[in-house]
Amino acid sequence: MIDCQSITKKYAHLVAVNDVSFKVSPGEVLGFLGPNGAGKTTTMRIIAGFVTPTAGRVLVSGFDVESQSMEAKQRIGYLPEGAPSYPEMTPRSFLEFVADVRGLTKGKKLSRLEEVFALLHLEPVLEQTIDTLSKGYKRRVGLAQAILHDPEVLILDEPTDGLDPNQKHEVRGLINQMSKNKIIVISTHLLEEVEAVCSRAIIIAEGQILVDDTPANLESRSRFHNAVSLKLVDPSRMEGVRTAIEALNEVTATEVDANNNRMTAFPAPNKMPLAAISELAIAQGWEFSELHLESGRLDEVFRTITTGENA
Repeated sequence: MIDCQSITKKYAHLVAVNDVSFKVSPGEVLGFLGPNGAGKTTTMRIIAGFVTPTAGRVLVSGFDVESQSMEAKQRIGYLPEGAPSYPEMTPRSFLEFVADVRGLTKGKKLSRLEEVFALLHLEPVLEQTIDTLSKGYKRRVGLAQAILHDPEVLILDEPTDGLDPNQKHEVRGLINQMSKNKIIVISTHLLEEVEAVCSRAIIIAEGQILVDDTPANLESRSRFHNAVSLKLVDPSRMEGVRTAIEALNEVTATEVDANNNRMTAFPAPNKMPLAAISELAIAQGWEFSELHLESGRLDEVFRTITTGENA
């Protein structure tokens, strides 16, 4: 596992990470969230052994990252922010170099390179120099070097940065596939990424952990949890529909977004208003173009935690 024990990092008068502790076990995909400057990247660099903490320590698979750095780093794949590489090299020559540095035997090297090329669809650009690649391909080359030696632990800083929606979908599928037998920590500012791949989320701000929970539990903190969103086929009936829905015992309040004619009905405590609204709609003859139950909104929870009174 990854075991972070009271890690702190200070730069002069700035405390970038302040007494942070957490553990990550095999099979978990941990999403590391926070505003810009919250301490996410510094924490990732400490775990990967690229930055030495001012205090505390990190164990990776039982090895101290600082005092047993070689043993720990052999078990880590690290995709840093910006995916630095050698721009004058081609993806093929760069990844062959990485395979040699990682100590892959000749047979293992060839089979693993072909496997990684295919996983990340790098075949079209293998002979181009890296400095001529698009941002998306550069990111894929960076991810390739992180997974090439099939590490036990993956530390991924913004793994889908620069990728188009199709590429993001592919990379998230790859992360889900690898998560079955690896520990994966992902730093991201994309909340849909947390929903898509993470089994757990930590929210950090000003160098301290504010929340450590599952995405589903975080969504349940949202005021939109169990709310009902709807759009009418005839928007001119909105006010009458709103008045009738607000009178239901299962509803505590409503909001209307005038830009897209969508109404949200918020549940009364311990109530589920969807069934009551559906029954009322049938009785009144309302026609919906959209009707769905909200699970909660991570973006709203994130803002509340990092900028509200709780923060």
